[in-house]
Amino acid sequence: MPDWNEIFSEKGKVFTEPHPEIERIANLLEKKGFKRVLDLGCGTGRHLIYLSKKGFEVYGLDASPKALEIAKEWLNEENEKAELQLHKMEHEFPYENDFFDAIISIQVIHHNLMNDIIYTVNEIERILKPSGVIYITFPRLGGGSKIDEWELKEIETGTFIPQMGPEKGLPHHFFTIEEINDVFSSFNLLEIYDDRTNHLAILGVKK
Repeated sequence: MPDWNEIFSEKGKVFTEPHPEIERIANLLEKKGFKRVLDLGCGTGRHLIYLSKKGFEVYGLDASPKALEIAKEWLNEENEKAELQLHKMEHEFPYENDFFDAIISIQVIHHNLMNDIIYTVNEIERILKPSGVIYITFPRLGGGSKIDEWELKEIETGTFIPQMGPEKGLPHHFFTIEEINDVFSSFNLLEIYDDRTNHLAILGVKK
């Protein structure tokens, strides 16, 4: 079964352009006077670069050594900086309580079984300041994306493993709106919408 480290080792950066909503989210954070931002599952650094250029104090956490190696090189090339941490999101995060003003996580936290996803969300809540902002995206079935063609095998309710495609063997949980409201009950969810990349996106504030 492949993992993201193998994917990044084979394909390099994979994602190079920032998510289309990051500019809006960055502007929102600037208006709030927020500075310290975590990119959870930062990959090779596309959002680290963008946010650092915007003047944020940026942190990146990822489980792939290769991704972080590429991110570090990319940051150096752009003369930008971020605090990088090699870590699995289903383990206790290496940050203090109420540490971050905002946490973004683009197409990441769904790559787990539901129990591990719930643990990750609890850790997000723990390290985020009161009234801190989250912006998180997840894939959706039936959205016309390539994932619908990956011959999905269900391993628990709502969680599937593709039998083919570039993410073959990697778990994917597909949230219902009801699940989103339940799992993120510690947040006031301001927006739940289609993010223009065939993913669901949530924008929320910690209660």
